Amino acid sequence: MKSGQNRGRAVRLLALGLIVGLAAYWAGSRYGQRAATIVSALPPPANSDVSLDATEAENVRIYKRASPAVANIVTRTVQYDFFYNAVPVEGAGSGFVIDSVGHILTNNHVVDGAQTIEVTLGDQSRFKAKYIGADTRNDIALIQINPGTHELTPLPLGDSRNLLVGQRVLAIGNPFGFQSTLTTGVVSSLGRTVQTGDNTFIDEAIQTDAAINRGNSGGPLLNTRGEVIGINSAIYAPNGTTAGIGFAIPINTARRVANDLITQGHVRRATLGVEGRAIWPELADALNIPVPQGILIERVTSGGPAAQAGIHGGTNVVLAGLQQLTVGGDVLIAIDGQEVTSPTDLSLLLNRASPGDTVTLTIVRNGKKMDVQVKLGQA
Repeated sequence: MKSGQNRGRAVRLLALGLIVGLAAYWAGSRYGQRAATIVSALPPPANSDVSLDATEAENVRIYKRASPAVANIVTRTVQYDFFYNAVPVEGAGSGFVIDSVGHILTNNHVVDGAQTIEVTLGDQSRFKAKYIGADTRNDIALIQINPGTHELTPLPLGDSRNLLVGQRVLAIGNPFGFQSTLTTGVVSSLGRTVQTGDNTFIDEAIQTDAAINRGNSGGPLLNTRGEVIGINSAIYAPNGTTAGIGFAIPINTARRVANDLITQGHVRRATLGVEGRAIWPELADALNIPVPQGILIERVTSGGPAAQAGIHGGTNVVLAGLQQLTVGGDVLIAIDGQEVTSPTDLSLLLNRASPGDTVTLTIVRNGKKMDVQVKLGQA
């Protein structure tokens, strides 16, 4: 009886072993090849040759050359809460080295009000930076590090005048703190004026679909020769999401600002020496002005460029609704043939000029249109 039970137990064990063996064989045949496929799909070792197409190779080359000069900028300042307790506040953005002595271009809004500025370059070298100056209207700032014995690799500055819609561009920056991030795209549009604040704008902005996010501000927009053609500055982000629409300040504007700050210690800005306000058709009719739009010149700076050219300011004060106007002066309608319909138009045209330039003002005086030559002064 006992030996029969042992034989039955042995048969059951043999059957169980056979089932387990068959299951293992089936699993190996079913999943073993799949595992081999996954392993073969892993990327090759870093030291192996990787085949790149021409565009990929160009992206890699530009990134390797440019990234060491791209700065991760961290700013710190102290603010005070409702109870006057000091609260440290940290900000971040991007920038890029433009010369061997450590000058770095960035956006003014990145470093505005900062009490300390720390820069980490793409090669992970870290420096304290000092604020040199800024052009607040164009949102451009210049800071400087002391490289000491560290050899910098400044980025070459290109020419933003001859860009074409559709040409490929690359952006390098530190979006959301992810240092030395590369994105690519094309020039999507040119020549736009983008209002970035009450008194700030990007004139002749470069629009791109290269991904630009928070933290990219101040970083370089590069062409395929590795030259900087713009400073990444603003994004259009409805509902807080990226929409593939970014804007960069033309590098020609930034170059002029940097040169002024380095050589003059301040930005040289052209001025006309007038104050005025926009008029519209209803106001023009009420004031008996024969043009529907322009700038009513209310005041002319004594001894300024406009005064020296004989431009007239207002002589009588009237009340138009809730506004007090000084009327009787000239109405400015164009500069060098370009219409002027608002103070913003005037600011844009003066922003593109330099002190000492001679411009032609088209004005209306006593119902008659005339041109007047004015040599611009320095604000």
